[in-house]
Amino acid sequence: MTHAPPLPMLITGIAGVPGYNAFHHFRTLYGDQVIGLRQASMWPLAGDGIVACDVEDATGIERLWDQYKFRSLLNCAGTCRLKSCELDPVMAHRVNVAGTANIMTGAARQQARTIHLSIDLVFSGEHQGEYTEEDPLDPVTVYGAKMVEAETLVKTLCPDSCILRISLPMGISFNGHAGAIDWIASRFKQDKPATLYYDEIRTPTYTDCMNRLYERLFSQPISGTFHAGGPRTLSLFEIAQIVSVVGGYDPALLQGCPRIEAGPIPPRAGNVTMNSSKLIETLGYQPFDPWPFPAHLVPTHRTWHREQTQFGGSQERVHSLLYQNPNAPGTVPPSRSQLWGSKRFPM
Repeated sequence: MTHAPPLPMLITGIAGVPGYNAFHHFRTLYGDQVIGLRQASMWPLAGDGIVACDVEDATGIERLWDQYKFRSLLNCAGTCRLKSCELDPVMAHRVNVAGTANIMTGAARQQARTIHLSIDLVFSGEHQGEYTEEDPLDPVTVYGAKMVEAETLVKTLCPDSCILRISLPMGISFNGHAGAIDWIASRFKQDKPATLYYDEIRTPTYTDCMNRLYERLFSQPISGTFHAGGPRTLSLFEIAQIVSVVGGYDPALLQGCPRIEAGPIPPRAGNVTMNSSKLIETLGYQPFDPWPFPAHLVPTHRTWHREQTQFGGSQERVHSLLYQNPNAPGTVPPSRSQLWGSKRFPM
């Protein structure tokens, strides 16, 4: 049984999939003791416990730490937009590196228990995947390179922190098109094609499982860098096949290609699957169920999604099978479309 984390808690980057889902999870558990931080530009994301401050605003972040004196930090902040980072490395550094330094400076000053999220894209994927924590880092994107720099800062400023390299977090997004599921589904809902890659391979995880892992790590902390990828490996194309079938979308909208045909910007990683044995051995159990949990939803070939005509996909099934872990469901937070219907907000 886990104990309550040191409180109050700060969760940064709540406009992203892992932060958004974690914020609602921990608010359900600890109420007003949990504060979520979002970038100022994400003004539609508002509500109890949500604070607007850009992570690159050193003065604002310092003031936030002084005001709340957080004792726990889940750092999900940063921009993962690959093309934006590639075209504007200065911005990528400002948000993902300088922003991390600001957050971690406050955590160090308050001696907060810290979990920092990194990414599998610190690797190139040019080999056979199954990366361990000892493998050399060789990112092919500006985003991946900045996440490597951020990891170094975290180790320097908060040496007792836990760095989790995650893959694709599978859960709902606030804006309806962030994250793998929502981006793919948003294309299909508009009857627009989506092109995904046969040879970019990841180890996705339910946000339900991730939230429970954070609980465990705040209650019984571990230090160091750990891979936190799920036990099932899937290509981006296979993930889109699953979304197509479970959502009941037109299978003709899904297109596939090798990543070499994607164009030069942004560069695409290959097989960046992670071996999470170190984390499993340290915890003494496997924290992740496979995504998707039902094994019959795993594609067997490239036209598999065209043959599942009897499945009866729907948005309700996306929620119950893909956003939520049907083996151990958590609370799915509302999306922006659920909060305000069809009204559109600029991003």
